[in-house]
Amino acid sequence: MAESFLVDRVADYTARALHLARRIVGDDRIAEDVVQEAFFAYWRNPAAFDASRAGFAAWFLSIVHHKAVDALRREVSLRRRSDAFGELENEVSPPDVADVVVGRIADARVRAALADLPAAQREALVLAYWGGYTQREIAERTETPLGTVKTRTQLGMRRLQGALGSVVPAPRSPLPA
Repeated sequence: MAESFLVDRVADYTARALHLARRIVGDDRIAEDVVQEAFFAYWRNPAAFDASRAGFAAWFLSIVHHKAVDALRREVSLRRRSDAFGELENEVSPPDVADVVVGRIADARVRAALADLPAAQREALVLAYWGGYTQREIAERTETPLGTVKTRTQLGMRRLQGALGSVVPAPRSPLPA
């Protein structure tokens, strides 16, 4: 019964979901992956749909929208890293020794500051910044509530900022009007 219900949902909503995902990500392959992820999320947890809050179409298309935005962010991040890597490959002149030393000192301070964080905060930051995961993906991957992941990330960033104040400048506060 549940499988036939899912089959009906796939048949009814695939075209609209694909259209929405394509509009957001601009790539057919990625859009298909997004829709598949959305259906898989529904299949894993059909109880997440609450008919008292919204109709199925609105709820499901919001899932597709969120997954498409996440996929777009992943692709942009991947392209940015690829572009940065390509620029580094094209660089002909050797780096300045002083810059290398300063960079290594900063890297060592960042590693030390990360090691001083509680394990949960360190995990959230490492998955976000070096793994490229969104907070929602971290929550799913670690089976932790999204709010907890957001809190851990924020607290970890504050601790890192305090520990690395002289290495990484604090963000500017807005100028008074």
